[in-house]
Amino acid sequence: MCRKEGINPNLYYRWSKDFLEAGKKRLSGDTVREANTDEVVDLKRENSDLKQAVAELYLRNDWLKKSLTGQGVTLDDE
Repeated sequence: MCRKEGINPNLYYRWSKDFLEAGKKRLSGDTVREANTDEVVDLKRENSDLKQAVAELYLRNDWLKKSLTGQGVTLDDE
């Protein structure tokens, strides 16, 4: 097959070994991969949005706690 396709047999066996090793790693749970730039940008944007949402919820929760315990928070403080 190598002769027919004009591939050096050593190269073929190296490719074959690399392929099998990658398969073994994948099957053993090594699922790390490089994310492309678009994915990274999208994930960073989503992360930022989620952090903002958590911060807003925290502030609202804090305001509600203070208003229920009578610590001087009024609607005007919002």
